[in-house]
Amino acid sequence: MNKAQLVTKIAEKTNFTKKDSEKVLKATIESIVEALTEGDKVQLSGFGTFEVKNRKARVGRNPKTNEEIQIPEFKQPAFRAGKDLKEIINE
Repeated sequence: MNKAQLVTKIAEKTNFTKKDSEKVLKATIESIVEALTEGDKVQLSGFGTFEVKNRKARVGRNPKTNEEIQIPEFKQPAFRAGKDLKEIINE
């Protein structure tokens, strides 16, 4: 499902216009991104948790030359599915 299909699905389920549904989706995504940028977790009960994980610096290898390269420390956005979501998917 892509963004346009999700907007259509939201509009159908809420009786909002597609334009209003797109605003809701955009505001939701922006709010999640803002929270993650500030270092907060976003927990949606029954759905899952969005969070930022810190990845340590490490040594990697260039597969073409087999040369060692330094991979710097970075922040990785992550999503962990909640119990209810896992149960629904596995039915």
